[in-house]
Amino acid sequence: MMIDPKISVVINTYNAEKYLAEVLDSAKGFDEILICDMESTDRTCSIAKEYGCKIVTFEKKNHHSAEPARTFAIQSASTEWVLVVDADELIPEDLKNYLYKCIKEPDCPAGIYIPRKNYFMGKFMHCHYPDYLLRFFRREGTVWPPYVHTFPIVKGRLEKIAKDQHHLAFVHLANDGVRDIVRKTNQYTENEIEKKKKKRYGTMALLHRPLFRFFKTYILKGGIRDGKEGFIRACLEGYYQFIMVAKILENRKGKSSIHK
Repeated sequence: MMIDPKISVVINTYNAEKYLAEVLDSAKGFDEILICDMESTDRTCSIAKEYGCKIVTFEKKNHHSAEPARTFAIQSASTEWVLVVDADELIPEDLKNYLYKCIKEPDCPAGIYIPRKNYFMGKFMHCHYPDYLLRFFRREGTVWPPYVHTFPIVKGRLEKIAKDQHHLAFVHLANDGVRDIVRKTNQYTENEIEKKKKKRYGTMALLHRPLFRFFKTYILKGGIRDGKEGFIRACLEGYYQFIMVAKILENRKGKSSIHK
């Protein structure tokens, strides 16, 4: 008798009470919901318990993102397949049905990139769609590099859901404003220092990386279609690159000074 394959929804959390109940509602119907919490001090774990989630803990320490806990969270799941969801992302019912149908097919890929709809200043961002994320894969053998803005390393063939399949895309609830982006920029670029420590950025990178990222976001990716919100978002993308390079140069100079 053939047993139907199962899927775990894995959610990494830290003080994620704001959207968690809504996210967990969207995750109903999967075989397991696992919360990997990084020692939250709000109601995150209480909400997870109310929904009957399996909860494991990963020490927060001085981590600035969820990536160091990703592999631990994935391997804590009990099913063959894993769908990783952030604590501010909704899973469409159509996506759930699509994934269960896929894993029953003999030629199912080992991993699937899923598009995500993003919002900024209350507006859907064309420049950030489809924003592909490798979030569905076989659990066995999958590892996730411990750096911000990385994808898991999956053994086997990978596929992407077509970007015109809007009904299968994650919905990002964050709806960030300028204040949120600036805060996250400072937070995430801390992790970039270690991730890109071997990059040999020079002073000119402070100019060309922000300018190229602005051009890519505003022109190449269609931010110009998003009005003033698209222009602001493109500027903030450039700002992220400037802060990242500046921190890397500062860190390098600091180490050089210490050894003199």
